[in-house]
Amino acid sequence: MSSEHGAILTRYRQVLAEIEQAAHSVDRDPESIKLVVVTKGHPIQAVKEALASGLRVFGENYVQEGITKMKACSDQIGVEWHMIGHVQSRKAQPVCEHYSWVHSLDRIKLANRLDRFAGQIGRKLPVLLECNVSGEDSKYGWPAWEEQSWINLADSISQLLRLSNLDVRGLMTMAPFLPQAEQARPYFQRLRRLRDFLALQFPQNNWHELSMGMSADFQVAVQEGATIVRIGTAIMGPRPD
Repeated sequence: MSSEHGAILTRYRQVLAEIEQAAHSVDRDPESIKLVVVTKGHPIQAVKEALASGLRVFGENYVQEGITKMKACSDQIGVEWHMIGHVQSRKAQPVCEHYSWVHSLDRIKLANRLDRFAGQIGRKLPVLLECNVSGEDSKYGWPAWEEQSWINLADSISQLLRLSNLDVRGLMTMAPFLPQAEQARPYFQRLRRLRDFLALQFPQNNWHELSMGMSADFQVAVQEGATIVRIGTAIMGPRPD
């Protein structure tokens, strides 16, 4: 075992233990929480070390960077790759062809393109709707920071749910970068309330998934109902410069 392999494995086990502890603290089953390991900025060798540690679900922010890693690790079976970063409309086709999930569906134009390309290759693409629950200009996502305005999302989401090659599974958000994890709690609570609101508006759809929580705040996200956490540094270590 290389030193890097050992370090990733140790950090991975620590994160699993923290997810389990957070889940038990609110009477949740830790097995109901999916861990996506974010490999953005890490070299192919680090991804191979992660695979050797038993990790099988990876998240990438940049379409081509992820595809390069997929090809380099194509001998591995049972691996999922999730697109978690902003997707330019012109990249919709390679996303449909290579990624297992898209967490960052944030506009109708992208939804239409993903639907078209998914249909061309005969697949139904699992997607999450990225929602901006903080109001920060730097964040992508459907505008969702003012709860009294949620009803204004209904028309767009109604259009989106009619796209037959997309499987809308729930919501995703990024909390602001804050000094303390506890300060992120209101944003995770808001995403959960938005999910519940949409489930009432569109009961025909399954809104189960909440992708929220990263290395600095995933324990709080788990306590607030995250079904998917996206963990980079806490498992992979700092990104190389």
